[in-house]
This record gives sequence, C-alpha cells and structure tokens, in this order.
Amino acid sequence: MEAKPLLWIVIPCYNEEKVLPLTAPMFLQKIQDLVAAGKISDKSRVCFVNDGSKDRTWELIQSFAARDEHFIGISQSRNRGHQNAVLAGLMEAKDVCDITISIDCDGQDDINAMDQMVDAYLDGCEVVYGVRSKRETDTAFKRLTAEGFYHLMNWMGAEVVFNHADYRLISARVLRHFADFKEVNIFLRGMVPLVGFKSTSVYYARAERIAGESHYPLKKMLALAFDGITRLSVKPIRRIAGFGAGVSVLSFIGILWAIVMAFSGHVVAGWASTVCIVCFMGGIQLLCLGVIGEYIGKIYMETKARPRYIISERTWQNSERRYKG
Repeated sequence: MEAKPLLWIVIPCYNEEKVLPLTAPMFLQKIQDLVAAGKISDKSRVCFVNDGSKDRTWELIQSFAARDEHFIGISQSRNRGHQNAVLAGLMEAKDVCDITISIDCDGQDDINAMDQMVDAYLDGCEVVYGVRSKRETDTAFKRLTAEGFYHLMNWMGAEVVFNHADYRLISARVLRHFADFKEVNIFLRGMVPLVGFKSTSVYYARAERIAGESHYPLKKMLALAFDGITRLSVKPIRRIAGFGAGVSVLSFIGILWAIVMAFSGHVVAGWASTVCIVCFMGGIQLLCLGVIGEYIGKIYMETKARPRYIISERTWQNSERRYKG
C-alpha cells in the first residue's frame, strides 16, 4: 500500500491574537478532513511561525500545541518580516514532510482550495499556486492598486503569477532545491518559479479578513513591489540607462538648436525655462541615484550574509537544530 503524503501547513503570524482562536480550529479541521479523505497522513501538522509578535500570539500557539499534537509552532527571535517567517517554516518542514502549504492566518484565503492543491500534487505537480479568481470584496482603489502591483512587477522583469500571493503548495523535493538559493533579500513570489518543476494553479475567491487589521496597507504594498523588483530584476537599471540615453539625445538636439539660434541672431533670454530644465534634470538624476543606491544597499546586505531568520523556540522539546537559515 502506497504511503500517504505527510503535509505541513505553514502559517506565518505577527500580532494575530484576535484571529488565531478563530482560524486555528479551521486549519485543524482541514487536516482532519484531508486525512479522512485518504489524501494525507495522520501525522500531518499545522505549523505556526511566530514572527516576533508583541501580543499573546506565541502563548496561543503554545496552548494549541499543548491541546492537540497536530498543532506545532516555532518562534523567531525577533520580527524579521512576512517573507522570512514563511521561509523559516518551509525550511523547518522540508526534511520531515512530503508537501507544504503556506497560507496566512487571517482566514481570507479559502482553505478548501487545499483539496485541489493536494489533488494536483497527487497528479504529479510539485508546485501549486493559489490564485485569486476575482476581487469582488476589494474596493475599486484596492483592486486597481493590487492588480497594478502585478503588472508593474512583470513589466519590471520580476516574473510572478498574476493574483498569486503566498498561498501555495510546494513539495519537499522542490524545497530541498530551493534551499540552495542563498539570497538574504528574498521575495518568494518571484523566487519559487525560478526553481522550476511541474506546476499548476488553483483558483479561489478571497474573503474578508475574519478579525484584526490588515498588515499590508498601500504603503507596505508599494514597498513590497519595489523590494520584489530590485531583488529579482535588473530591468530598472537598464531602463534608467535607456532613459538616460534618450535624454542625452534630446539634450544634444537642444544644443544644436541653441547654436543655430545663436548664429541666426534669435537668442531669447529664458531664465524660467533654464531653471525648469535644471530642476527637471536634477530630479531625474536624484531618482536614478536612488534606484542605483537601492541595488548597492542590497549588494551590501548580501555580502554580510547574515542569517535570514533565527528560531529561538519550538513547541516540541529536545530539538537538535536550534538555528537555521
């Protein structure tokens, strides 16, 4: 009889004391349903990753683990961001399970899509992306900015799956290869496709957050987009070079025009236009230097090779691996 795959549901948590009591039973029920359907092993687990929360999130995770063996948890030594929290859980899981599914704990992503994800894995897919089928719960502004985020990412050379966040199934085989990616600056939505292997997508409708507040307002979405672009693509540098070449051509034409006007005796004093041109060029130069500086800063962080995460506690005892990453 063929062994059933062992699944870890990896759930990053940051200040989620309001929502965890509501969603934790839902994740446990999904594990039990998949086990009852004969799709996964009963040794499958729900793994919470505490990302340095300042509220009672870690205490709640510990209490869940004490009540049911299907709940486990790890805690980072400090807040290191959503992407590093997901990575910590995936790397913890890769040597002890067959498949992982990463999902946020706010209840917005449809956990019933996990059935289709596991089915796709059983059919031979190593990566299964959870993709939003529609955005009816979003405001018009939220929908515009969110979809613009994906278009901007792809236009700038960071290839991501449209309307896919961090809800995905990844096999342990893919994770072991993914562990060879040593970047300190990580953006999982763009990095996972780089590993390759057979993949597919499942589509679902996203709901409203069950409780608590969103950790991704517009400001953070813009920062995430900029980080993702500069972590995965050099197109901004190339576009700056192309823009600089275009401005140089226009400047050369302007110089020729000025010389022709001087020889023809039609020189007109233009203090205002001169100031506008100088200010425009100064702004463009500062913008270009800022983008280049962002790349240099990321190179600086990469050369330090600092750990991407440090696990300070686990809900299980006698662990031989205290630090990873």
